[in-house]
Amino acid sequence: MTHELTTGSLPAPLRRPAPRWRRLASPPVFHGFAGRLVPGFAGLATVLALAGLWVGFAIAPTDHQQGEIYRIIFIHVPAAWMSMFIYLVAALHAGLGLVFGTRLSPLMSRALAPTGALFTVIALWTGAAWGKPTWGAWWVWDARLTSELILLFLYLAYLGLVSAFEDPRRGDGAGAILLLAGVVNVPIIYFSVRWWSTLHQGSTIRLDAAPAMTHTMLAGMLLMALACWAYTMAVALARVRCLITERAALEAQS
Repeated sequence: MTHELTTGSLPAPLRRPAPRWRRLASPPVFHGFAGRLVPGFAGLATVLALAGLWVGFAIAPTDHQQGEIYRIIFIHVPAAWMSMFIYLVAALHAGLGLVFGTRLSPLMSRALAPTGALFTVIALWTGAAWGKPTWGAWWVWDARLTSELILLFLYLAYLGLVSAFEDPRRGDGAGAILLLAGVVNVPIIYFSVRWWSTLHQGSTIRLDAAPAMTHTMLAGMLLMALACWAYTMAVALARVRCLITERAALEAQS
């Protein structure tokens, strides 16, 4: 007579513990893990931002065509990068929650979206401040500008949609569909300067070509991009901790 043993029937000392990365998918476990990371990312963001602003506004040379106004790129370009990157990450988390039913994923989407909207606003505002002396107008219906504005509308629509449902899980599902549908706008933003004739200049940094700027300018821009990334991590982790607590309280009441 044979007996089959399953993992669930094994005594506790003989069970193999779940990998750490799988345990982190549990909201209560991730809550404590995120709390330990927030101060480090906040400090890193502060140091990188100070270094990036110092390099960009004090050390980098004056551009021979645009003069001093070009220095706005040290804020504008990293903000534009992060606006697109955060949207893709939020959509990825939304898709994971929609397909696999993971509890943490939709909370991460909710935590990332406000910061993505903030960087989109910064990119649009600094772009307008740059465009006035360069193009002679605060705003033109350029392909790059218009698609970036659509990205802001997608962020705002997502934030409004998920908060419109009394049942947060239904809001997670509806928001995930919206985020995934809006992903098509991200490549349009990035490739718009190649696909159409636009006023907006082409990409300064490309993977298939050397950067069209001095090493000092490039260093300042990369420092600011890393500062924006560290800030996003700090704020998103702090916000997801609040969302985990709120969701746990709602589930306890139901």
